[in-house]
Amino acid sequence: MARLIEVGFRIVLVPRGDAGPDDGTLQHDWASTLQSAGCAEQYAEKGGALTTRDVVQFMVFDSSNPSSIRTSLATARRNARAQRTALTREMWECLNSSWIEFEAIDPENISSSELLKLLDWVKERSAAYRGALLNTILRNDTFYFSQLGTFLERADNTARILDVKYFVLLPRPEMVGSGVDNSQWAVILRSVSAHRSYRWVYKDTYRAAGIADFLILNRQMPRSLSSCYGEITAALDGLSALYAKDGEKEAGCTVKARDTLALLQSSGIDGIFRAGLHEFLTDFIGRNNAIGAGIADDYHFTA
Repeated sequence: MARLIEVGFRIVLVPRGDAGPDDGTLQHDWASTLQSAGCAEQYAEKGGALTTRDVVQFMVFDSSNPSSIRTSLATARRNARAQRTALTREMWECLNSSWIEFEAIDPENISSSELLKLLDWVKERSAAYRGALLNTILRNDTFYFSQLGTFLERADNTARILDVKYFVLLPRPEMVGSGVDNSQWAVILRSVSAHRSYRWVYKDTYRAAGIADFLILNRQMPRSLSSCYGEITAALDGLSALYAKDGEKEAGCTVKARDTLALLQSSGIDGIFRAGLHEFLTDFIGRNNAIGAGIADDYHFTA
């Protein structure tokens, strides 16, 4: 969520040479961000204005928004308390201290410059928790389910961030390749911590096809869809080794995950663009959600 907000906020700040202050560009940009975050309808129901202040308040601090940063931290801490003995001390202390620090923040004091610092802090705390998990947890079902949660969410996030730029935020075809277009692609890469690595791999200027290939198909890029599904299938294999009985068929979620990985491995970026990047990403997000629901069913997380 912090990454999606950063994309929206930075793109709002990108100057449009021919845009006036009342042309609706800012409102369009924030509406696109809310749509990609999957909470546009809920925001509309609250009747909030499409201003930077109101949208940030909703996506960062609003407890009634189940996807807000505040709600996510609160839910993570509540779940951790319920399963306290399954976590290591380092994991719990990182999560608990993050919640305490976040609760001490006064939303009224978050200016534009402070917002970017807050989003960086959220990403840093998330990375710290991830580091604590990877370095202290047993490689058992707790680890594998944590891996699934991480990479299902990461894949969804990368797909949504790409979709914000390519389908929704580019206002006119003639802007492709323009200074505004290139600035927006730079924002996308920075939001997924891929700015330098893209230059390292492609040694090229920002190109839609190159960036999409990097974030969808390149297994070396840890936030790419292909890399995420390599990790998802590995985690499901680990669970199968723990839970599967002799002669039992693979769980349905494992089959679907393998199919999705095979689709990514067999796809080429030119074919994806010919069929439509937005359509590809929409289909992928649907597949990803279905696999998450399938894991809940197959491993009895649902009532």
